[in-house]
Amino acid sequence: MSRLLRFHLGLAATGIVLIFALRLIGNDYAWYTGYVILQYVLLSVAWNVLAGYAGYVNFGTAAFFATGAYTTILLTKSLNLDLVLCVLAAGLISGGLGLAVGWLTLRLRGVYFSIATLSLAVVLQTLVVNWSYAGGSSGAYTMRPQGNNLFGNYSEFLFVLMLVLALGAIAAAAWIERSRLGMGLAAIRDDERAAAAAGVPTLRLKLIATAISGAMMGMAGAPLPYYASYLNPEAAFSLTYTINTMAMTLIGGTQSWVGPVIGAVLLSALQQGATVTISSAGNLLIVGGVLILFVMLAPKGILGLVQASRGKGGAA
Repeated sequence: MSRLLRFHLGLAATGIVLIFALRLIGNDYAWYTGYVILQYVLLSVAWNVLAGYAGYVNFGTAAFFATGAYTTILLTKSLNLDLVLCVLAAGLISGGLGLAVGWLTLRLRGVYFSIATLSLAVVLQTLVVNWSYAGGSSGAYTMRPQGNNLFGNYSEFLFVLMLVLALGAIAAAAWIERSRLGMGLAAIRDDERAAAAAGVPTLRLKLIATAISGAMMGMAGAPLPYYASYLNPEAAFSLTYTINTMAMTLIGGTQSWVGPVIGAVLLSALQQGATVTISSAGNLLIVGGVLILFVMLAPKGILGLVQASRGKGGAA
């Protein structure tokens, strides 16, 4: 059995175990909590494709996420499409948006690129606020079906859908790391000018990474209207998505798909626990505190700590 096949079977087995574990709990809130955690796993893995692999920090996470959410709202309202088809459409539209934005901004470097991606969220939010068909500033309601052919509980269906998307993103990220695309992005991250001088097609690889990252983020946002039932521009384009995604990836560690997954699971689970026991308003405070702690004590994240401890053990 090949290593790749074992990896995919491991992902599938993990997904099955999670589904059966939550069924044993038998609580709607457990499905909701699992959905939110997996949503951030998907967003963190997507953000890391561009920021971790290529070294380009994207502040436009909320823009791509909201694009996916409003794609679902518009397609449901106009064509009454099934949610799964809306997710696929959101991936295509958000990926195309990422490609277009990348073409316009990826010639910029450093903080200038980051500012340009942040501006994208502002522009799109202004557009949606003034678009009455999409709900405008007052927002839009989405009627959730009572059940599903395979899942009697629609919350379970949303969880399984997000689980499939998150596991698919992990598999894609793991493939990128081992592919020529990943090696090219790593060369860009280390020294873009040297990579270009060595013949690496830097712009083309960055465009591919931006499109993949944008598509994943859009697919993460596509189920949100059914999860929340009501969505307005302020919530869809919330800076919280950007801050959480960046913090989770940095806390877990960049340059590998493992880091974003660890950071997203730990931090989003901590936030969900704080929401129940303390207050939902304290979520960003928790993120900020944990991020500051890691910047001071472990700037390379949890993966960096693990690698450092292994290095010391090997040296001993």
